[in-house]
Amino acid sequence: MFVMKILHTSDWHLGHFLYNESQEAAQLDMLNQIAEIVAVQQPDALVISGDIYDTTQPSASVQQMFANAIVNIHEACEDMTIVCIAGNHDSGSKHMIFHTPWRALNVHMVGTISKDCNLDDYIIPVADKGYVVAVPFAADRYMPEDVFKVMAEKVAERNEKGLPVVLAAHLAVANSDWRGHDFSTDTNIGGLNCQELSVFADGYDYVALGHIHKQQCLDKEKRVWYAGTPIAVSFDESYSGNEHGVLMVECEHRGAAVSVESIPVKNINPLVNLPFEGAAEWEDVKKMLADYDSEIPSFVRLNVEVDGYLPAGANDEAQQIVADKKCRLCLINSKRKVPRDHATSDQPTLTATELKQIDFIEVAKMYIESEGVTFDDEMLEMLQEVKEMLNSNQE
Repeated sequence: MFVMKILHTSDWHLGHFLYNESQEAAQLDMLNQIAEIVAVQQPDALVISGDIYDTTQPSASVQQMFANAIVNIHEACEDMTIVCIAGNHDSGSKHMIFHTPWRALNVHMVGTISKDCNLDDYIIPVADKGYVVAVPFAADRYMPEDVFKVMAEKVAERNEKGLPVVLAAHLAVANSDWRGHDFSTDTNIGGLNCQELSVFADGYDYVALGHIHKQQCLDKEKRVWYAGTPIAVSFDESYSGNEHGVLMVECEHRGAAVSVESIPVKNINPLVNLPFEGAAEWEDVKKMLADYDSEIPSFVRLNVEVDGYLPAGANDEAQQIVADKKCRLCLINSKRKVPRDHATSDQPTLTATELKQIDFIEVAKMYIESEGVTFDDEMLEMLQEVKEMLNSNQE
């Protein structure tokens, strides 16, 4: 019996800007590292579980970056099947534009799904090694009922040889570790309402998830995994114990135990918090910045605890400290000291700096929920359409 090898990755967020700082160099290097991993590991399938792009309106150069990367990855292992599903940051319809020519390289772009679609089209055979069931992100009103259960039953009808079955999906699962996703809750992570782990039902040997940026396993059998971001895309993802990379998965046959290995991906321009955890007084943070290694080409955020406002000229002072260093100062993040009588309040207290960091959809969600109204998938989709129109007008 041959072993099926799957390389699982997700949430590339190509085209991401960090406080107006392009991350292109780090992302190009990340993609080259993934191609090198493919060359060494020679997997049977590469599964990319959504959020290829950071926005539904990626620029032409960012789309070219993705196309070049997929060609390079294909050339590193020409017999490999590549399955790429759309996430909530992607445009599902644009994901499908070049679906046909991509098939020449055994690349399967899966962007949309609907209640009346042919679900057999979402089952992708992997060269007599197994199957990948590819379910892209969609709002609940478009998603077929019990889609994961129905798909498991459909692939079981085909799977006469008892080959491994992999599910690729992009969603938020309850009880996940969502650190790094600001203003999320245990029921809504990154703007998506959480689903229970049981939604996947039986029938899958490995579930390759995207959406949550922390790499993690969700079940006791070690079959359900978030790959996380290959490199951090926000400062809130840079904390102790949050390792970034891709997952190498092996399975011999349907129902067999899976082997999962995390392979690290290095960020050539790391995102650094000073202090590394929490916040500190301004004078202490300035000393940390002055002592920071001058030769590391990183992006830095200063986390400063304040009673009211930062000292006048704080930003100029910090820029002078880094003038001869290779790092770039992105932000002085003011963290307001929380009075004891407000320590248990459920309402977040935000400084102007913190408010500027939040996506407008998150701001709308916070307001709607503060009014006692449920923020549902229909509202999310409506706001995403508005965001897409705004981004389109800026092109």
